[in-house]
Amino acid sequence: MSHTIRNKEKLLKRIRRIRGQVEAVERALEAGKDCSDVLHGISAARGALNGLMAEVFEDHIRHHLGTNGTRNRKDLEEVVEVMRSYMK
Repeated sequence: MSHTIRNKEKLLKRIRRIRGQVEAVERALEAGKDCSDVLHGISAARGALNGLMAEVFEDHIRHHLGTNGTRNRKDLEEVVEVMRSYMK
């Protein structure tokens, strides 16, 4: 069983919000909105997707690498922090 099942509802809610953001970008384009409005929507959707990916990736790292002792826990936290910094 996939470890994403534990957070299934939370992840699905995030996906639905992202879908709403993408649909808002579509509506803005169809309505001929200003470029800055469209770019703002795209940026928001991209940020939301990056946040979702970071959350799933972090859970994946924690689930598959686990922690065995203090040293491994420290290493794991370091990997997660590096991953978060690159996902921004």
